[in-house]
Amino acid sequence: MEKIKGLIDAPFTPFYKNGEVNYEPIEIYAKLLAKNGLKGVFINGSSGEGYLLTEDERMRLAERWMEVVPKDFKVIVHVGSTCVKSSRKLAEHAVQIGAWGIGAMASPFPKVNRVEELAAYCERIASGAPELPFYYYHIPAFNGAYLPMIELLKTVDGRIPNFAGIKYTYESLYEYNQCRLYKNGKYDMLHGQDETLLPCLAMGGAQGGIGGTTNYNGKVLTGILEAWAKGDLATARELQNFAQEVINVICHYRGNIVGGKRIMKLIGLDLGNNRTPFQNMTDAEEQAMKMELEAIHFFERCNQF
Repeated sequence: MEKIKGLIDAPFTPFYKNGEVNYEPIEIYAKLLAKNGLKGVFINGSSGEGYLLTEDERMRLAERWMEVVPKDFKVIVHVGSTCVKSSRKLAEHAVQIGAWGIGAMASPFPKVNRVEELAAYCERIASGAPELPFYYYHIPAFNGAYLPMIELLKTVDGRIPNFAGIKYTYESLYEYNQCRLYKNGKYDMLHGQDETLLPCLAMGGAQGGIGGTTNYNGKVLTGILEAWAKGDLATARELQNFAQEVINVICHYRGNIVGGKRIMKLIGLDLGNNRTPFQNMTDAEEQAMKMELEAIHFFERCNQF
């Protein structure tokens, strides 16, 4: 299967003040991401509050992204759900609209405790879209699925024909690299932590990734890849350190899903609030965050329209 090169963005879902999905900003959103070096989107995942959306909303969002993305811009649809029937329905819909691929994280309920359980879950979903590459989204901090990913690869190898790889959003660079090395790099290991992109490049394996802070800091993160490709380690280090400074700021404001989404408003694309049960930022917090970002000269380096 084709391996992704470059960075894929995990976009936020826009909402109106009444909590309904706002599909209007998506066209300009897609143009913003493409202009700043992103190669595609991984929609309806954690950044997009996918588990807080209805099936109809998730399908309509997927349709809208497909309607507006530039040519060759990859659309990967997160179809994970607590109901595997719903996941298969979303996977089948992704095929119908011409999406590039699908992905799913482990369900937060019930908690997956064994690799075989996870493999069976992936198998059931992936078979709903056999034409599309399927990525498992490894983010155990969200669902408690702290399982060995190298064992997952061994279990699905030869069993799930369209299993393309893993979006790896976890702290173990050792395990990431072991997965990358499995059968001489058989599977596409998409780096999922913007704060450690450079170390994965240094190990020689990261070709692509899916990020959340790429929504507003994509120029810097794609710059890391470009600097590394040129052999300019000093620039790559500076950019990675700056990316970590930005992450330090959003960690003061409930992370990327809450704080990061509000940054989009500050750079000129208001995507609304988060859905309950997320605790939205107050106006005072927004101003405090803006001051912290100004202190590190973020607005001089962020994504631009």
